[in-house]
Amino acid sequence: MTARGAGGPGDPATAVLEQRVAALEQQVAALAGAMRTLTAGLEETPFREPGDTTAARAARQAREVLIAARLGG
Repeated sequence: MTARGAGGPGDPATAVLEQRVAALEQQVAALAGAMRTLTAGLEETPFREPGDTTAARAARQAREVLIAARLGG
């Protein structure tokens, strides 16, 4: 059985994993931002007028966040 690396700070496999984790953290942060934008736009308030375009604006903004983070096409 062969070892897959020492797993220490200087191990190349550790560096690759750290880069992948950092990329995933950035993607999760972008998704969370998009979700906050969507939920804010979809919240109903008693003062919202009929035909209000807040939800549509929020959806566009959320899509822009995802595109900027390269998570949406």
